[in-house]
Amino acid sequence: MIMFHVFQNIGMTIGLLPITGIPLPFISYGGSSLMVNMLAIGLIFFNGITM
Repeated sequence: MIMFHVFQNIGMTIGLLPITGIPLPFISYGGSSLMVNMLAIGLIFFNGITM
């Protein structure tokens, strides 16, 4: 999910993809997007620590 958002934003910036409203993870302003990304990274790190 995060890599798709990064590639989509890079493509929009250099003009290869159409402009959409996808926020750049951890950089773009947006509370709900930031919270979901932080939660996803937290779950990944928590699972890595406990395994």
